[in-house]
Amino acid sequence: MSLLEKVKVVPVIGLEVHAQLATRSKMFCPCPAAFASEPNAETCPVCLGFPGTLPVVNREAVALAIRFGLAVGGMIDRRSIFARKNYFYPDLPKGYQITQFERPIVAGGSLEIDTEAGTRAIRLVRAHLEEDAGKSLHDNPYPDVPSTVTLVEWNRAGVPLLEIVSEPDLRSSGEAMAYLTELRKLLRGLSISEANMEEGNLRCDANVSVRRSEADPYGTRVEIKNMNSIRNVGRAIEFEIERQAERLAAGEAIAQETRLFDAGSGETRLMRSKEEAHDYRYFPEPDLGALEISEGWIESVRAELRETPREKRNRFLTVHALPAADADLLSSARALAEYFEIVAASAGPRLAAAWVTGEVLRWMKEEKISPEEAHRFSVSPPALIELLAFVGSGEISNSAAKTVFEEMVRSGRGALEVIREKNLTRVSDVSTLADAVDAVVRENPTQVTQYRAGKTAMLGWFVGQAMKATGGRADPETIRRLLSERLAP
Repeated sequence: MSLLEKVKVVPVIGLEVHAQLATRSKMFCPCPAAFASEPNAETCPVCLGFPGTLPVVNREAVALAIRFGLAVGGMIDRRSIFARKNYFYPDLPKGYQITQFERPIVAGGSLEIDTEAGTRAIRLVRAHLEEDAGKSLHDNPYPDVPSTVTLVEWNRAGVPLLEIVSEPDLRSSGEAMAYLTELRKLLRGLSISEANMEEGNLRCDANVSVRRSEADPYGTRVEIKNMNSIRNVGRAIEFEIERQAERLAAGEAIAQETRLFDAGSGETRLMRSKEEAHDYRYFPEPDLGALEISEGWIESVRAELRETPREKRNRFLTVHALPAADADLLSSARALAEYFEIVAASAGPRLAAAWVTGEVLRWMKEEKISPEEAHRFSVSPPALIELLAFVGSGEISNSAAKTVFEEMVRSGRGALEVIREKNLTRVSDVSTLADAVDAVVRENPTQVTQYRAGKTAMLGWFVGQAMKATGGRADPETIRRLLSERLAP
């Protein structure tokens, strides 16, 4: 029995996700919002907060925020306000962060997730625009700089973020991971963000509390930071639930605080006592007026809104009648879904799904190509369609097709050329196949005796031997029929 069951606590979890928006430039200046540039190369007087500089709002960042709001069914505020969030930290060159506080661009909305109990809609509080801070390097990588010196890298300062805040609707680490997975699919699928946690353009803070039952008031909330993967978000939440449950069982108070997750130990540790909103001295950004969003702008974004990954998944389930696992996988990345749909239009959804989730993804992994980069795969959709036409017509077997596909990946040649070179067309001539069947029966008397004694499941073994003898070119149904006749007592 787990500690949670012993003390009967109900976890309450809300997530704050910072997604770097997929814009070319920063939120309030024209500096590139690139990843992995030279330290402090992508900066200017505006994002470094030099006196006399003025911010200008990135229109594309606003459009991406509107796109997100529409996708989750939120309300787009026609007049949102930017504010200054004041605090001092070395990686915050301005001494404040431009964000949105009282009037965010998106309010409400929800995101569906799949749980063991079925589908749940996780409500959203808000999504607001803001600029990122820089980064402090406490373990600096430069041998000529003393290890006691902390370096500051400001390339990220001013990068546009969309902070997405959920209601405390999540009740387990598994649900939190499912929420993050679904959110990442949405952000990527609609080209709102690249959403790579490893590169820092998707970051998550978790607010965790426990209570005795769903009817009780919320417990004291603890914020967890420093989680660099969805798996580590789950690990951190799991540890924090156990820690709070243990304190509750011992009759101890749970302090409101911010904690860091240590991936090595799998534990959270105290970072600082929790700061309240008023500590940041929010006030309207004096250098920016209200952000006015017209109805026409919203409708133009709506008109360009693509099918969400979840809508695509549901269509794959209902229209294409794919198994749930295939629908989940094929809808997980926009480029992979597009690859599949091009092939499915000619080869049929079932055959296309079997090949894309099997051989295509296997060889993409060999080429170190992610599902998000399926358009880069060496075998294009038309090339795969050509191969599957031979499979569908019965001219080559599925096993032979895999041999052909491997050669297509390695050489870039077309299916027909490879099939002719390797002489892989299917053998359907009954007299030729009968000779192969007779040879298999003649050469395996022990297995024949076992089959005739009642081990009829061995028929598959005989089929395999006959296919092997014909180099995989035989028609398996003809082979099976001939063997059944030949092996009959």
